[in-house]
This record gives sequence, C-alpha cells and structure tokens, in this order.
Amino acid sequence: MSFNLAVMLRESRLATPDTACLIYQGRPVTYRELDDLSSRFARGLRALGLGAKDVLAIVLPNVPEFVVAYFGALKAGVTLMPLSPLLKAAELAYHLTDSGARTLLAFDVFAAEALGAAAAVPGTTIYTVTLAADGPVPQGTQAFGLLLPDGPPDRAELIRGDIEPTAADDTAVLLYTSGTTGRPKAAELTHFQLYLNCTTSGELFDVVPGDVSLGALPLFHVYGLSSVLNVCVRYGGTLSLVLRFEAQSVLDQMARDRVSVIVGVPTMYVALLGADRTGRDLSRLRVGSSGGASMPGEVLREFEEAFDVVILEGYGLSESASTATFNRSTRDRKILSVGKPIWGVELRVVDAEDMPLPPGAEHVGEIVLRGHNVITRYRDDPEATAEAFRNGWFHTGDLGYLDEDDFLFVVDRKKDLVIRGGYNVYPREVEEVLYTHPAIAEAAVIGTPDDRLGEEVVAIVALRPDAVVAPEEIIAFCKERMAAYKYPRVVRIMDELPKGPSGKIMKKELRSR
Repeated sequence: MSFNLAVMLRESRLATPDTACLIYQGRPVTYRELDDLSSRFARGLRALGLGAKDVLAIVLPNVPEFVVAYFGALKAGVTLMPLSPLLKAAELAYHLTDSGARTLLAFDVFAAEALGAAAAVPGTTIYTVTLAADGPVPQGTQAFGLLLPDGPPDRAELIRGDIEPTAADDTAVLLYTSGTTGRPKAAELTHFQLYLNCTTSGELFDVVPGDVSLGALPLFHVYGLSSVLNVCVRYGGTLSLVLRFEAQSVLDQMARDRVSVIVGVPTMYVALLGADRTGRDLSRLRVGSSGGASMPGEVLREFEEAFDVVILEGYGLSESASTATFNRSTRDRKILSVGKPIWGVELRVVDAEDMPLPPGAEHVGEIVLRGHNVITRYRDDPEATAEAFRNGWFHTGDLGYLDEDDFLFVVDRKKDLVIRGGYNVYPREVEEVLYTHPAIAEAAVIGTPDDRLGEEVVAIVALRPDAVVAPEEIIAFCKERMAAYKYPRVVRIMDELPKGPSGKIMKKELRSR
C-alpha cells in the first residue's frame, strides 16, 4: 500500500487553503504557502540526488523552515532526522556517522557546531537558515533558499517524482534516543505509525480546524513533532510557533494568537504559573496536555484553577511515536496517573520474568507495550533491538503499576536515565566526558529530585592523586563539551566512590547519601 504522511498537509490545503497553518512572530503562513514551499523543497532535495533511504539531518529550533523541510523531506521520500540545536560538534558528528546523513540543515546561530561536525564527517554539506531574513550565511555553509528552486509547484506529484511511491511502512523519521542502555539509538518511525498516532491523539483532544495550538515544545522531539505539529496539520488547525520559551512572552503570544490548546512539559506549566497574567485575555484556552515527566498534582490543580482549563496527562516515548497512554477527559482521568492505553495499543506491567503483574501500587514492574505506534527495531542495531523487544513486547525500561481501573502510574526508571526538564540525559554520556578531564579518576552521574525541572544532573567524582580542581571548573569543562540540558549543575568530590564486590560503582548508595 502506498502512503505518505505528507498527505495530511495536502488534504488540509485542499480543505482550507487560506487558513494559517503556522503563525511565527505574528506572521501567518497559510496551508497553501506551506504546501507549495514544501513541494519546492522536495524538488530541491531530489535535485541533490536525495531519495529513498537517504537521510536529511536538521538542526533547527521552532521556525517555519523546520516545517517546510519536514514535509518536503516526506514528499521526496527522504527520511528526516531532527536533532537538538543544543548538541555539540562531537555529538552531531556521531549522529551523522551513525545515520549516514551527509546533508545537514542548520540554524545560523548554531553553525559553528555544525561546521565542527562536518569537519569530522567528510562529505557533509551544510545549508543554513538565518535568524534575520535574507541575512548572510556563515562561511562554509550554503543558503537554505538554494533548496527552494523556482517554478510552479507540482501539486499532482506528491512523492519522489518518477520513482516508486513511499509505502506505509517506509521510515519517515529517524529519532535518536538514549533510552536506558548505551549510546543514542535510532528509532525508525514509519509514515503510518506517525499518521495513526497523531490521528488518535487529535481525537482524544477533540481537535477541530479552528483550534490554535501553542508550539512551545521543540519540534525535533517526538512530543512536539507528533503530538503538536502532526496533530495540528492533520486536523487543519493553526500552530503558534514559539522560537524560545520565556513565560512572559509566551503568555503575550497566547493572547495575541488566541491559543486554544497547550501541550507542554511540567516545567512549562510551572513557569507560566509564576508569570504575570495581568491584562491578557486567555479565555480561548480550553484544554492542555502534559507529558515528558510526571506533573506534580499540586501544580496541575493550581494551573487548572488559575487558567480555568483542563490538563490531561499522558505517557509515551520516541519508540511509540509519542503517545501511548492518555487521560481522556475530566470524566475519565485520575490525578497523578498517565491514563489508559490509547486506541490500538496494548500495555502490560511485568515482573523480571516478563509475567504480567496484578493491579495495585504494591505490584510495580516494567512497562511493556505493543501496537500500531511501536517501532519494530532500532536502525542497524540488532543487539539493542533484541534487548528491547522480547516475547512480542517492547520493553520501555520504565517502572510503574496499573490500578484496578487499568490506569497507569509511572513511578521510576528501570535503570539510571535522568529526565531533566523533559529531556533524557543518560549518565554514561556525561561520565565519558568527565573521564576525559585530566584530574578525574572516577566518576558517576545520578539524578536528584528538583522542584522545577523534575530532576537535576549531579556528578560525583574522585580525583587523581595530587590533583586539585574546583567543582565549578568541572562544570565549565562539561558545559563546553555537551548540550546544555546534559551537563551537571552540581559536582561533588569524594576521596573514593563506593563500589560493590565486582568493583562496580554503587549509584544506589550515592543516591542515598
């Protein structure tokens, strides 16, 4: 069966061509404009020789060019690999090498890191989106506009020119996730998985064409890509893009653009609660969703009272194309629960032998999933695939329990994953950087509870003999070498890290201290 996710954009364009699909800094971009631009971008990619099985890397914040590149890549049959703009050169180089991508679309503000990555991966070409319209591009890069050849858009041709059309199970998006083991792995999400997940999510929200959604979640993350952008386009709504989340300016934007749907992580809701709402008309806001980390019950109640809006929590992963469970409404939800499995998704809580556990808070086990939205493998990583997919189920690495009404409660991570402000931080990545510091002999990274971010990254280190270094110097060392959400904000120095009989550092003991 031929199918392409970009059909969502085409159908919404046919239904309401002059409706704003995006609003960026007060300027609307209609469905007609976006469809035409993305078709030109698809032609630009094909002119470069990109097509089936090729990967396009994009390192962009929430700007219209992200959306143009996304749907253009889909139309061209190219797999899109969205990456965080906060990644450093070495991290970008890893993703380029692992994925095979040799074309990179970057924001000019982050061009230095992109150029550093390109230097490490021969054959990489960088196209740059400038913050200022028609501004000069950094040396060593080419202008984004070169990927938008002139000429009337070919609306009759959706995918790949003269080449065979995309299939429903072709990979549309490659999302790298640290998960719970090792270095980042590439989750392959298909056209059909992303389509059905956003369709189901939109139904749960009762999204209608007149809705305006807040685009504050980063589009490079599965939550922002699937649950916000895809849902909006699928149902012909409008997305109010937020370039940078600052609570006061976001409230201004919500009032200006008449936002009716807000989707975010708990830290966003906390920030909006603390901002001044005086004189802003937010009366059109009707529903919200929270995910990425557990929202404290008190924060949820305060926000609902202050904004007169219902906040529904859900749960999902990159490997589940975003949403896997959801609280459906005030009539069918439980505070502190992430809800029930969405349509077509099965969920269990299992013990160490993969046997289902009975309901109840005393029966905590690993959350496992299967369904239309769950990936079937990690790209070119049979070992990680075999570890995650056992006995017909995807093992999430998260711990939780089901109650007697089949509501899911997530209580912990199976391993050591730290979730800081909705971003996954795998301790091993941070530890590897710490071990490159000449003064450090041993290092362990853990997460500690944080009222604002959910968890904070903490590094505990032991120094080499006669070495002298201040915690602030170690923090600065890490800050220069990794994305902003990864580096530790707290460093503690010990004489020696506690170890078990096998010599493994005992993180459990470090946490208890």
